[in-house]
Amino acid sequence: MSVSDYFSTFCSNLRMSTDTVSKIQYRYHQITKRINTDYRNSSSETAYSLYVGSYGRGTEIWTSDIDMIVQLPYETYAKFNAYTSNGQSALLQEVKTVLQKTYSTSYVKGDGQVIGINFDDGINFEIVPAFINKDGSSYTYPDSNNGGSWKTTDPKKEIEAINDRNKLVNKNLKRLCRMARAWKKKCNVSMSGILIDTLAYKFINDWEYKDKSYLYYDYMSRDFFEYLKNIDTDKTYWLAPGSGRYVYKDGNFQSKAKTAYENALTAISYESNNQSYSAKQKWREIYGAKFPA
Repeated sequence: MSVSDYFSTFCSNLRMSTDTVSKIQYRYHQITKRINTDYRNSSSETAYSLYVGSYGRGTEIWTSDIDMIVQLPYETYAKFNAYTSNGQSALLQEVKTVLQKTYSTSYVKGDGQVIGINFDDGINFEIVPAFINKDGSSYTYPDSNNGGSWKTTDPKKEIEAINDRNKLVNKNLKRLCRMARAWKKKCNVSMSGILIDTLAYKFINDWEYKDKSYLYYDYMSRDFFEYLKNIDTDKTYWLAPGSGRYVYKDGNFQSKAKTAYENALTAISYESNNQSYSAKQKWREIYGAKFPA
């Protein structure tokens, strides 16, 4: 196998199976239908909902949770906004109760912003009840922490920005985002999915081989890890593509990026000396068992 072959295989291995995608779509439709039935007297399985998070941006890997927004009517916002204290918590509890009609294990997650449903097969949904704003793009959603408040999010602009740049760089952006998630999982790197996507989006715009394909993915790995390791450790946030929202770091990732960079250099050196097996073992140290042996 060539460099191109094993990075192509690796990228395929990171994707969810067709069976998993079918399950996700079915559950997404049933959750949407449940919400629309109770809040709009509608049995639609597709209206007023949106995939968000890594699944919505198309940067997910096989381990990813499924994030979705369910859009509620404005009257519901007015009702809970009129509460004298923490209407946001009351709204989340109400939506949880609605979902429990179909999914008895639904629960409000600890971050006080989403309702979780954990399925027995390991596919977990995180559901954000939200209200569309007048711009027709952004949403207002509840945060029950610290007495309750309303927050704003604009996932549609983030999805559009990622999609647009991905087209311009020969689909390399989303693949890089997925590869970085495999590294995060293998090496326990302190980075959120949106931070990975944000930094990959910034990096690839100026990468000299952004129009190439799998044959250059050893270089893409090396250069992305070099980019990450050189980021100032004092920097605490970046602006998300499209929406411009603040994306804060969970912790410093630079030292693990430096290790990955050095391993990538070693792997490339092995490749140049026709030591294919040793090269692949180095890549597996970075990316884990989804990388072909």
